[in-house]
Amino acid sequence: MNSNNQPIGIFDSGIGGTSIWSAIHQLLPNEKTIYLADSKNAPYGQKSKEEIIALSMKNTEFLLEMNCKLIVVACNTATTNAIQELRSKYDVPFIGIEPAIKPAVTNSKTQIIGILATQGTLNSELFHTAVAKYQDTKIIEQVGHGLVQLIENGEINSPEMTQLLQSYLTPMIEANMDYLVLGCSHFPYLIPQIKKILPDHIQIIDSGQAVAKQTQKILAERIGFSSAEKTEPIFYTNINSEVLKEILENKYTAIEKDF
Repeated sequence: MNSNNQPIGIFDSGIGGTSIWSAIHQLLPNEKTIYLADSKNAPYGQKSKEEIIALSMKNTEFLLEMNCKLIVVACNTATTNAIQELRSKYDVPFIGIEPAIKPAVTNSKTQIIGILATQGTLNSELFHTAVAKYQDTKIIEQVGHGLVQLIENGEINSPEMTQLLQSYLTPMIEANMDYLVLGCSHFPYLIPQIKKILPDHIQIIDSGQAVAKQTQKILAERIGFSSAEKTEPIFYTNINSEVLKEILENKYTAIEKDF
């Protein structure tokens, strides 16, 4: 297959999808990446399906104007509510992100797993279809009200965050879950906090590695890898670039742009 030096586009409702970007960048360091944080409209999880589709289309068109060869929807809520519409409307491959239910169910010994996600993900048809496959496992769904907004505000280690996480996780611990699935791309940034609350035997799963491997697979089979030298990633946000720079540990520039 010929090489393809066009960038990979990645978008999320805010800064959380940088956890997905990081997994892709580690696996495919020579690929140029453009990341779009729609933080002005975060969180998507409380919006209607129609609003989520409209925002996802707006983000897609921004990345297509940047000549992206593939688009990663690094947002569980946008994936579960809009990816079918995106695939039918635009002539570019899309990779979505869904809660990693299958590996949790497969490896669970108690057959009880917890899922921490947004309202938009848990209410979606795609999520209900996924859960319906696992009738023999008790799946505890917990909406992470307020978590995304605190992350977007740069308050990952705040007392309010600790209090919310304890209130969401304690009932799942008491129900004897042995796997916690993080169903939002923002939530991997909470893993240090979550580990302080969970007993050691409870495993945490997120979707970053799976999305990175699927990106590699699509490039290999359909699009082509970059043959260029390693290039600096580009990050865009439409509000408060300082929070995005902070989550990137000030290693990269974040461009504030209205879109």
